[in-house]
Amino acid sequence: MPINILMPALSPTMEKGNLAKWLKKEGDKVKSGDVIAEIETDKATMEVEAVDEGTIAKILVPEGTQDVAVNDVIAVLAGDGEDVKAAGAGATSAPPKAAAAAPAPAAAPAPAAKIPAAEPTGPAPQAAAVPQTNGHARTFSSPLARRLAKEAGIELARINGSGPHGRVIARDVEEARSGKGLKAPAATPAGAPAFAPSMSDKQILALFEPGSYEVVPHDGMRRTIAQRLTASVQTVPHFYLTMDCDIGKLLAAREEINATAPKDKEKKPLYKLSVNDFVIKAMAIALQRIPDCNVSWTEAGMLKHKHSDIGVAVAMPGGLITPIIRSAETKSLSTISGQMKDFAARARARKLKPEEYQGGTTAVSNLGMYGIKDFTAVINPPHATILAVGTSEERAVVRNGKIEAAHIMSVTLSCDHRAVDGALGAELIGAFKMLIENPVMMMV
Repeated sequence: MPINILMPALSPTMEKGNLAKWLKKEGDKVKSGDVIAEIETDKATMEVEAVDEGTIAKILVPEGTQDVAVNDVIAVLAGDGEDVKAAGAGATSAPPKAAAAAPAPAAAPAPAAKIPAAEPTGPAPQAAAVPQTNGHARTFSSPLARRLAKEAGIELARINGSGPHGRVIARDVEEARSGKGLKAPAATPAGAPAFAPSMSDKQILALFEPGSYEVVPHDGMRRTIAQRLTASVQTVPHFYLTMDCDIGKLLAAREEINATAPKDKEKKPLYKLSVNDFVIKAMAIALQRIPDCNVSWTEAGMLKHKHSDIGVAVAMPGGLITPIIRSAETKSLSTISGQMKDFAARARARKLKPEEYQGGTTAVSNLGMYGIKDFTAVINPPHATILAVGTSEERAVVRNGKIEAAHIMSVTLSCDHRAVDGALGAELIGAFKMLIENPVMMMV
């Protein structure tokens, strides 16, 4: 029996991906472990391996296709001894046995649900939306239904689906336009704030003269950033703590360490420390000294982490990503520096593995290189904190009644008030300040 190759889930939160490139063509034989395609997620480009052996009978999703839903059929594989032409001809009519493709080298994706390629004409039993790992319900829908709902300014989650497994199809959207088939808005708990709905695309476009703008479609990364940051601001109670740090000793230590760094065969230094490397190390040790801040909030209880896994925001075309320095409290400054350089290069090429940017216990966002004095950063759950780092600059300070020049760097700690109270957050940023102003203490 022919085997469906499905769009794999390359991360726990992935819902859609772009089929960037096919590495096999129709008629090619494949065996288990062969790389057959490249998939672009919101964060990275990953290779996909075949799970079964056989011959590519039909490619249903051409390369370059964007927003392919997880578990959608992307190709059909004819097993050994099967008629390849017959398997390909029946690819869009009869749903064959399903087998998910596997990302390489990540673990195999979650079990796949069969999703028909064409919309059925008759009604089917309605089922509840499938819950996702991020706590939000996912609404299954056809590509045509998604387009029609977007044009009508209707949220898919509010439309009752009549397709298999509650899938929203075009007919459901047409009924929703007339006010039928819409779910009642979710009840707001007593005392909870009610958030006003965003303007629809149609409402926004109506405010501007046609031809006075260019529409640049969102990619997966920008959509994911928008969804997660909106959810964070709306659901995580933020508060902010700011301190000025005198990094004169740090700059002197950095200059001395870099000047004495060992050289390779080409006489190039093996490492070159940045101020951000010291910031990562200081934050990691500060979390160990104030362990009640090294936590993640869950409804069931507080997760108290043993290690300081520091996410570091890296800018890349179209967005940002936060690769994670694992157990940063145990690593030397030179190791942190080398790891960050590697992460930054691979992040910009979208070559990071999911395990290299998922999780973490806190994050650092540094805009000092852009001359930003201070700012507040949005917490990235499941983190309970994030440190926003501004530029270091010479400022006038008063010491022993005298005005002196000092290298001052402002930092702002954003805290999740559910997990970290004001006094506790003050202890954490105070511990960071002591370490960053006295870098020799990081070596103890």
